[in-house]
Amino acid sequence: MRSVPVNEAGLRIGEDHPNAKLTDGEVEIIRQLHEEDGLSYKALAEKFEISKGAVAKICRYERRAQYPVKWKEIQE
Repeated sequence: MRSVPVNEAGLRIGEDHPNAKLTDGEVEIIRQLHEEDGLSYKALAEKFEISKGAVAKICRYERRAQYPVKWKEIQE
């Protein structure tokens, strides 16, 4: 058994979501590289092998911006 974060609807969020392509750490690195170092969406998209649109949504906190409301036990 393992604990995973869930939102208010009880759905898994962040890197524990079944469709997540990036870890939570990678998301923070993307935001940091854009905000502090000024890397473009295109450069970040190429570096992390995701679309430019996905990078834009991550940097604008439209994606991967949920915080856990509770934790749920799952079997692996």
